[in-house]
Amino acid sequence: MPIPSARETTRHLLRNCAAVVTDDGSGPTLLRDVDILIEGPAIAAIGKRLLEGLGEGPQGEGLAVTPADGWFVYPGLVNTHHHFFQCFVRNRAELDWTKLSVLEWLDRIYPVFARLTEECFYHASVTAMAELIKHGCTTALDHQYCFPRHAGTRLIDRQFEAAELLGLRFHAGRGGNTLPKSEGSTIPDAMLETTDGFIGDCARLIDAYHDARPFGMRRVVVAPCQPVNCYRETFVESVALARDRGVSMHTHVGEGESAVIQARHGMRTVDYCAELGFAGPDAFYAHCWELTHDELRTLARSGTGVAHCPEPVYLVGAEVTDIPAMAAFGVKVGLGCDGAASNDNSNLMHCLHSAYMLQCLVAGQRAHPVPPAADFLAYATTGGAQLLGRTDIGRLAPGMAADLFAIDTRRMDYVGTRHDPLGLIPRVGIGTPVDLTMINGRVVWRKGELVGLDEGRLFAQAEAAWAAADLGIA
Repeated sequence: MPIPSARETTRHLLRNCAAVVTDDGSGPTLLRDVDILIEGPAIAAIGKRLLEGLGEGPQGEGLAVTPADGWFVYPGLVNTHHHFFQCFVRNRAELDWTKLSVLEWLDRIYPVFARLTEECFYHASVTAMAELIKHGCTTALDHQYCFPRHAGTRLIDRQFEAAELLGLRFHAGRGGNTLPKSEGSTIPDAMLETTDGFIGDCARLIDAYHDARPFGMRRVVVAPCQPVNCYRETFVESVALARDRGVSMHTHVGEGESAVIQARHGMRTVDYCAELGFAGPDAFYAHCWELTHDELRTLARSGTGVAHCPEPVYLVGAEVTDIPAMAAFGVKVGLGCDGAASNDNSNLMHCLHSAYMLQCLVAGQRAHPVPPAADFLAYATTGGAQLLGRTDIGRLAPGMAADLFAIDTRRMDYVGTRHDPLGLIPRVGIGTPVDLTMINGRVVWRKGELVGLDEGRLFAQAEAAWAAADLGIA
């Protein structure tokens, strides 16, 4: 059979996959030596010898057949928290968390953020998205809260443009900050917005881009940055807009600000958000490392989710987020990279390994046992989908979106590991890009290349945008 272009074909067959992590909705199941048939954006079938049933007739026309011997195939990873724009401040010695207090770091980093240009935001998004795709991520939420006045009003629009270029399924978390530094925030005046301006742009973006249909590639999330940097009315209006338009809500909670919120409002952040209505099955918070068990139970009762970002824990040096307690209480958990200013990479697969190992590190200090390694894979797939309010991604099963990645395990790296595909990534860690990433039935990364794109050209454009910006750092 002829093999059409990977980006153009709407029919694919991955033949003789060594292992496939499937889930019909009742939990993960491991299948060995099976085929996966993809029709358009969705998985059509998973089973043995599917090619024999298609034959050489009309059913086999236009079918791209990929030998998958030795491949472990997984549902695409779902990134639930990131700050793409921070890619332009990675690996900066003068911004090293370990040499600065959190307040000193914020005072130094935010003026840098305030200098970013529209081109910086676009190319930083391309950079982060490309790295995510290379490591098996197929859906990503970006919490874009930085809106310098000189950069214009179409920064989220440029992010959707970047996602379209790369083929990434993208949820735009339209963030914003409204409280001035003179009233207790950490935000420079050049990055401040009004509540009306923030809500108005959220509404514009929902009208222009939000696609709630199954397999939709573009969605918008109302995401004021954090309660400590916003007026109360900003959160109240965010809830009203999100509930009126049927979109999700997101913000930062429990990353060291609870004492400040207690002093301002007479309650900690979880109760404050709940009082404002910014809680429930349509809301999820990033971080939550400082929450008490009572607060975690409150999240579980309301259905509010947590986007756990393990790698900033290394830099902040604070508590390791109590994932075992969240699991025990029934809190919805997804995983996120967080921004490059507190992570320095956009590799969600690496976060699976970090998340599991961090919990093992403090296991003796916890009241609840560390969840099985396979659960950390679930946090990054089905858990992430649940946080984003999606029932069409996060699992490999007929009728689900064809979002997946594959690892060819016929390498020395995997000797002795192949008996347990479910625990492979959290326990062993994967140090190289995957062999294939497919999103919505389109191959976007294969054999070291971004399909249909010139990575060298993208690199040069991003470096030029960074060099042209006056970021005020050496």
